[in-house]
Amino acid sequence: MTSDSKEFKLENTQSVHSDESEGDGYTSTPTIEDVNQPSFLGPTEQIDNELNDSEKLDIEDSYPQKNTADKQNNNPDDYVVLARKYRPKNFSELIGQDSLVQTLTNAFKLDRVAHAFILTGVRGVGKTTTARIIAKCLNASEGPTATPKDDDEQCVAIAQDRHPDVIEVDAASRTGVDDIREILDGVKYRPVFGRYKVYIIDEVHMLSRNAFNALLKTLEEPPDHVKFVFATTEVRKVPLTVLSRCQRFDLRRVSEDQLFKYFSKIINKETVNIDDGALRVICRSADGSVRDGLSLLDQTISAHCSSGQIASEFDVSNMLGLVDKSALYDIFEATMSGKTNEALSTLNAIYISGADPLLILQDLLNLSHWLTKLKIVSGTTESSSVSEIDRVRGKELAENLSISVLSRSWQILLKGLDEVQNSHNSLSALEMVLIRLAYSADLPTPAEIISRLKEANEEKDQVDKLSKVVENNIEKSQTTVILENSEQSTNNKQVSNMSPGDKLGGGAKAALDFDLLPQAEDPQKSDPMSFIDLISLFAEKREVQISNHLYMNVHLVEYAPGHLEIRPNESAPANLAGEILNRLREWKGNHWIVSVSDVKGDPTLFEQDANKDQVEKMAAEQDPVVKAALKTFTGSRIERVLSRIENKLSDPSYEDNLLEIEDDDLSNEEK
Repeated sequence: MTSDSKEFKLENTQSVHSDESEGDGYTSTPTIEDVNQPSFLGPTEQIDNELNDSEKLDIEDSYPQKNTADKQNNNPDDYVVLARKYRPKNFSELIGQDSLVQTLTNAFKLDRVAHAFILTGVRGVGKTTTARIIAKCLNASEGPTATPKDDDEQCVAIAQDRHPDVIEVDAASRTGVDDIREILDGVKYRPVFGRYKVYIIDEVHMLSRNAFNALLKTLEEPPDHVKFVFATTEVRKVPLTVLSRCQRFDLRRVSEDQLFKYFSKIINKETVNIDDGALRVICRSADGSVRDGLSLLDQTISAHCSSGQIASEFDVSNMLGLVDKSALYDIFEATMSGKTNEALSTLNAIYISGADPLLILQDLLNLSHWLTKLKIVSGTTESSSVSEIDRVRGKELAENLSISVLSRSWQILLKGLDEVQNSHNSLSALEMVLIRLAYSADLPTPAEIISRLKEANEEKDQVDKLSKVVENNIEKSQTTVILENSEQSTNNKQVSNMSPGDKLGGGAKAALDFDLLPQAEDPQKSDPMSFIDLISLFAEKREVQISNHLYMNVHLVEYAPGHLEIRPNESAPANLAGEILNRLREWKGNHWIVSVSDVKGDPTLFEQDANKDQVEKMAAEQDPVVKAALKTFTGSRIERVLSRIENKLSDPSYEDNLLEIEDDDLSNEEK
């Protein structure tokens, strides 16, 4: 009798299913509509009662994975890690993704749910969790709805990963086109128990190019009962043709404040004791990842919360290999105060305790950033994720350091990061970075240098003004004394027999002595009067390279004493104008101006001399004597043409030699 009833139910179910599948109005599922179809999603006591022992064994042999999963889920003694135990079941439990939650909630309310989604973000921010929540919302018994019930049989089956219509694919292990073809072959079939077939493809960026191409057509126009949800950590590797067919959601890193509140609730539920400082270290080490934070929290509970113990900040820092915050502040404060011995002693102490030099340097960088942020952003210490030492000692240290000093410390520490990473002895490299930072702490800032230069210029101007006043007074007194003594010389005939100093008296003698003293030369009066004189000046000062560049690689645009405008060619160094300006201001004064222009300008002096030599050679070749000499001496050529004036300048004994030659010619003629 029992077997007959089971056969009747099976035949009835198959007929109903086939009729609904062939009809155009199929919208519901066999589980919801067919009373003769038992659901495997809910309680299975009724099915178990109708089967004998042999049939039960056959089912267990056919579905060993499901049987094992059911046993595990029904065993309350099995330990589940916190990341799985507290996985969000709906959108209201999802933290840190307000934009995504709002968009999808409104989409379900307005019945505007897309056929494909792509979720991207760093690890542990809820990509796969969001994909499962979307599958629950689509297949809920009272759905589609944005608020499915936790005890809904469809949601329970999806949460336990045993729903036949929610297919999760790991693209990292199934990357080929054949794997995608298996998915596409099942797309055309309607869901078995749910409302939609949902394909969740995790790490979709790992699919091959051919696999993506095979997916494009179905992804663009899938059947009404199919939804795709992709998850990836590297969205840039996903082709644009796939991205354009999906709604994209970028899941953000969860802030430390949100992680702190979330982990505090979990600690209360787990009835463990972890102080706030330790919890902040966990939140900071999680780097915005909820799963990473829960894994660290799980590790902390196992390591330091047994038998009612309280996990402290020191315990968690020691467990993670981090540097103690107070020691970190000691190193930074001693370094910025120039106390190198104290800083290196503290560094060696925490290195012996097991801290990694690279992590120490990274923590110093974070501390420099934190102090700079305290100087600029008001209300930074009001956040609940800020520790007490950062709030009190950080504020005190930030008040004693300027922004320019903190910026310079950031640059030195950031440059030292590569040195520590690439060094064979990371501790020695870190010590050298701290020594460099300590000795640079006393250096003046650019603003202080400019201020000091301005003060020096003002003092120099005052001295110049006073010296001019003194010179004017001396000139007036000198003129007066000379006039008085000249009148006296005309009236006194005996003055002619006196020495010049006696004639003028003490004041005039002092004036004459003043004239004999070396006077300060006006730099502007001694400026080179021409561009050639300028080149000669650099040659006299032994700046051979600059003089050569001025001669060979510079086109003169404009020159006046105190002003030079040039156009360097491609052979000239990029900093030539700056070097010329520095030397001229050093030698002649700050009134000099050197500028670079795009105007063509004159040919270089080298080009001008070369052209001149060429013209002189061509003219010399037309001379009859030269022609005869070139014809007589085969293979000869004109190397250089010298005039008599140039020859005189080049050879001082030219005149003597010329006279000797003329005398010899005259004597030969007489003979």
